[in-house]
Amino acid sequence: MIKKLLEDQSPEVKPSTFRRKFLLGAAATASAVALAACGKKEEPAPKAAAPAPAAPAVVVKPSVVVLKMQGAWGAKDIFNEMAEEYVNRVNEMAGGRMRIDYLVAGSVVKPFEVMDAVHKGVLDAGHQVTVYWYGKSKVASLFGSGPINGNNADQNLGWIYRGGGLALYQELLQNLGLDVVGFFAMPMPTQPLGWFKKPVKSAADLNGLKYRTVGLAADLMQAMGVKVTQLPGGEIVPAMERGVIEAFEFNNPTSDMRFGAQDVAKNYMMGSYHQAMEFFEILFNKKKYESLPADLKAILRYGAEAANSSNMWTGMDNYSRDLQELKTKHKVNVIRTPQSIFDAQIKAWDVITKKLSDEDPFFKKVVASQHAWAKRVGYYHYFNEADYKRGYEHIFGKLGF
Repeated sequence: MIKKLLEDQSPEVKPSTFRRKFLLGAAATASAVALAACGKKEEPAPKAAAPAPAAPAVVVKPSVVVLKMQGAWGAKDIFNEMAEEYVNRVNEMAGGRMRIDYLVAGSVVKPFEVMDAVHKGVLDAGHQVTVYWYGKSKVASLFGSGPINGNNADQNLGWIYRGGGLALYQELLQNLGLDVVGFFAMPMPTQPLGWFKKPVKSAADLNGLKYRTVGLAADLMQAMGVKVTQLPGGEIVPAMERGVIEAFEFNNPTSDMRFGAQDVAKNYMMGSYHQAMEFFEILFNKKKYESLPADLKAILRYGAEAANSSNMWTGMDNYSRDLQELKTKHKVNVIRTPQSIFDAQIKAWDVITKKLSDEDPFFKKVVASQHAWAKRVGYYHYFNEADYKRGYEHIFGKLGF
């Protein structure tokens, strides 16, 4: 048999090699049979040791960009809630990569110092209005509560974003050497003439009155014979109590009621041309802003547009409800400002606008841009706008003015 097997092998396989393999195989078979006969099992060959587990990968979380923002508003002011509407939208859209931490007025700097703090990098961001830094240039008020031009605040905000206003604002910042980037939101409803111990029946009643306002409105009221003191909101009531001022305006029924306006005066004059087109200025330190990736920059910019609508809705809800509370609960005498005051204000605006335009070519340039926008937008608006007051009175009755 072995001979037969040898004959069947390929010529390359030598007989001696085959014989050794055959004998080894036979020996192994015999060994296995012997172990089985003894009732023993063949021990399996030891398994190779499992490789040591790999060290867990180190996950490096990207650092979160944190921006410190301060508002120019007292702790109770609804404007803080409006600022937080902006902050919340930005933080949510940033998805954990960027966060704004918001602080109320006075946490780091005083309200009128926000612009300088953002410029210097003491703050990363600020929430305020441009009239709070108009001492650097009266042009600043044109990006807030400037002279009447036929547009309301919503239309004037349209000038900022569609009529060339934002480029002029950036030019102003550059001219002044301010290292900031700014956006705008919340076209504010017309600001009331304000709070008076006695009702004001004519422009003559304003002559010599000690009155609080800010920005170019201060120039306006001074031109009408008013003695103006410029104060942040949180200082108004103490100034009234000490007799530093006899009358004041701030902004709206909610803000005014929250800081206690109704406790120091009972006559609330509604309607005025002194600040009829204002909106919030949202500031960022320029170096900080430019260090951000493009998508986070976009979130900061377009977050202002998102907050714009939210702020308006919040204002509608609160201002209207709180005006009724001022009347019913606090017994405030709510009065429409007499037409003679509107007439005197618009004439005073003409004088101020001409004077400042003659003194400052850049002021003149910004006013001309606003007028070009207002003429076109106002033409469409007044030809097309429905008489909503008439519709209101049809359903609810005459307003009485």
